[in-house]
Parts: sequence; structure tokens; C-alpha cells
Amino acid sequence: MTDVTNGPLFSGVFEGRRVLVTGHTGFKGAWLTFWLLSLGAKVTGYSLEPPTDPSLFDKLGLADRIDHHIGDVRDLTHLREVMAAAQPEIVLHLAAQALVRLSYDEPVETFETNVMGSVNVLEAARHTPSVRAIVNVTSDKCYENREWEFAYRENDAMGGYDPYSASKGAAEIITAAYRQSFFADPAGPVVATGRAGNVIGGGDWALDRIVPDCVRALSAGEPIGVRNPDAVRPWQHVLEPVSAYLWLASRMFVDGHAVEGSWNFGPLSGGNLNVAEVVDRVIAEWGSGEWVGPKPGTAAVHEAHFLKLDCAKAADVLDWHPAWTAADALRQTTSWYRRLHEGESAQDLTAECLAAYTASARDARVAWSG
Repeated sequence: MTDVTNGPLFSGVFEGRRVLVTGHTGFKGAWLTFWLLSLGAKVTGYSLEPPTDPSLFDKLGLADRIDHHIGDVRDLTHLREVMAAAQPEIVLHLAAQALVRLSYDEPVETFETNVMGSVNVLEAARHTPSVRAIVNVTSDKCYENREWEFAYRENDAMGGYDPYSASKGAAEIITAAYRQSFFADPAGPVVATGRAGNVIGGGDWALDRIVPDCVRALSAGEPIGVRNPDAVRPWQHVLEPVSAYLWLASRMFVDGHAVEGSWNFGPLSGGNLNVAEVVDRVIAEWGSGEWVGPKPGTAAVHEAHFLKLDCAKAADVLDWHPAWTAADALRQTTSWYRRLHEGESAQDLTAECLAAYTASARDARVAWSG
């Protein structure tokens, strides 16, 4: 077990380090970029324009604080040019089409972005001599979901009923192939994937995600429409997987190929809640509201009902553990949105949340917290 001292976060690896983040304009990417800046990293971002309006990326003013590039991961030529100019030491690949329901409407774009996008990032990285660590962020939905009560482990089969899930399973297989074919040199870059479940947190305004749907309805004083109240998901605050990606990347940078491969990052026991429970807790934290369901007029497409991750490998090898319960995550998330709605600054709220999460991790003696 890693000794936890009063040292720097993530062993100080990111101080002055050149880091390229794809998908930095998205919800999870913006939180990651904000944290990297606080760690002293020199961040280059490559992504499409922010996917929503409003967006966390814009509210945090990140475009003026990093080397910001608008680009599509499907464009290999442009991606290689940006990566060659930035000469990153660490690559964190988050760019993706990340919505299950949208993947039914746009399957070709979903596969192009999530499959060939991963190929292009790996291809660009292998032609960039500075790169030492690559983390491809995929999804817990990469597994062949059999709707059973057992938690999925990293060596379980890849699969996917819907285009999104299948694209993430394919991205895992592609990353493994690149790792074995092009990154097997012990002196070469280290490649890993991170698989996390449903994340929540302030600054997500995507459509067809339950917490943003709740916030939109509550802000407007309208009932929350819930399409699938009995579906069970592994809920966690966005900072949980972001801390995992950063800790994994820092360990890869220091320990090399000993920590390559695939990793599950899920919530604490008790983090698997059904949607109705999540909505009830958001309403309680907000202080008012009601919900109705199933959501009227919602097309009946297949969505997984139950999915759970086994994170023993991350706990045993990386000494990574969640710092917040699902209740903590929902309380922090709802408070962020409510206070923003009341006029507080997104930058202040995000910094405050990050400080609170770091303090909780230190109290829990999580290895990355120093």
C-alpha cells in the first residue's frame, strides 16, 4: 500500500508537465483541465466547440488559460500537427460522442468519433517522441452487459447492445492492439484505459442525462420528466474518475509498463442507486420539486438496466479509492447548481468543490492525495 504523507497531489508529477487533453471542452474534460491547471500543468486542449450552451468550459474561462485548439479527433492530419507542436509528455484522451440515446440517432458519427478517434489519438501519439503515457478514457458500458448482479472485472468480455456501448468496447480492443503492436517496447510510452460509470457534478448541461434534466426542470419550476426510474447505475462525482485518470497517468509516468492495461473506477459500496432514488435526493437537496415518469413522448430504445464495476484491481495495485459516497456526490452536485442559479461564480464553486474533494481524499488517506 502506498504511504500517504503530506506531500504534493499525484506525487507532484504534473507540476510543469506538458499534458494534451482531447475533449477538454466537454463536461468531464473541463473539470480535468481545471484540476490540471491547479496542479501546475502546461495544458494543450484539442476538441470540438463546447457541446452545450451554457458550458462549464466557457464558465471557467479555460480557453484563455491553456493552449486551446478546436479540432475533430476524426481529423488525423490536424491532430498530428497539434500534437507535434505541443510535444506532450502525457496524453489524456476524453473526446467522444458520450450519449447512449444520441448514438441511436447518429450511429455513424458515434463509431467514427469513438473508434477512429481512438485510433487517430494513438496513431498521432506513436509518432510524437515526447509522449510517455497515454490514457484512453472509455466507459463501463464497454462490457458485454448480461444484466446480472455480479460486478464486471477488467478481463470480462467487451460488447455493446447499442452503438455507443459497442463503440467503447471497440475502443478498448483497439487500444489493447496498439499497446501490444506499437507500444510494447519497455522504454516506450505506456498505454492504459480507464472505465468509469455514470458521473455527476456541477456544469453538466447535456440532454438526456438525469441530473441536468432535474436542474433544468427545477430551475424552471416544472416537474422533472423521468423516462426510466427503475434503472440502476453506479453513480459517482465527476472528480472520482478524474482523480483516477490523473493518478493512473502519474503512476504510468513513474512506474512505466507495470501499470499499463485496463482499469475500472467505480463508486463506493452503496453507490448503485436507481434513477428514482437519485431524483428524490436531488429534489430534497434543492428544497422543492416533483417528478413524473416515465417521461411522456420518449422513444422506447434499449438502455441497460443494471451495471456494476469491480474496482478491486485499482484498489489493490494503484491504491485508488473513492472519497465521496453517492449521497456526498448528489449533495455537492445539487448545491453547485443551486448556488449558480442564485448568482454565485462557477469558478468559485468549482474551486470550492475541488478543495472539499481533496480534503475528503486526504481524510480517507487515498494515495494520490499526498
